[in-house]
Amino acid sequence: MEPSLACKRALVTGAGKGIGRATAKALLACGVEVIAVTRTQSDLDSLVQECPKMLTICVDISNWEATENALKDVGPIDLLVNNAAVSILEPFLEVTQEAFDKLFNVNVKAVLHVSQIIAKGMKCRGEGGAIVNVSSQASQCALKDHAVYCATKGAVDMLTKVMALELGPHKIRVNTVNPTVVMTALGRIAWSDPVKSAGMLSRIPMGKFAEVEDVVNAIIFLLSDKSAMINGVTLPVDGGFLAS
Repeated sequence: MEPSLACKRALVTGAGKGIGRATAKALLACGVEVIAVTRTQSDLDSLVQECPKMLTICVDISNWEATENALKDVGPIDLLVNNAAVSILEPFLEVTQEAFDKLFNVNVKAVLHVSQIIAKGMKCRGEGGAIVNVSSQASQCALKDHAVYCATKGAVDMLTKVMALELGPHKIRVNTVNPTVVMTALGRIAWSDPVKSAGMLSRIPMGKFAEVEDVVNAIIFLLSDKSAMINGVTLPVDGGFLAS
């Protein structure tokens, strides 16, 4: 438990599965009142079964108007984790307009929009806050078939820096975590083939992929008072991938 987070209110997007779900549960364990946001009601239902105190909102945050309506009465939020994202892998010469638009709508525009809504409330209350955007090592390293995904995560990193610059005077800190491959349920399936994983693992000095808890711990740190002077950073959770 992180004492500095107790009694705060947090909103976590993409909270139905993987990193977002684990982050929501970890914050709840820290004494935070958590609002879990995702587009799939069944994921929220199962989350509430596990954590009856969890508050939930079901909305597709790529829909601008629906997001406005869903979050307009959310109440005061001290902590925001923009975790929701999608990945569509296509070779550069085969990238489609549909994939480009979907990736930027979810991975970038929704981050900007949700942050606008929440940060306006933080600014009005004058008590500050912390925002963590979940980015990727793909923001800083080109990966085959990831042209648009890499571009969206690069945009998230720079958006974060501008947010930190403009919101810092209002005591609102904004940072990113930039994980390597993470062993979520889907991650284990996608990278279970030793032939496929060998190339990526060979570029990670620690010789292993990240576990969900590795990313969650970094998020909790950046939300807590232990990172009170950290603002506008991109924090790799990559076992040294970006150092090699």
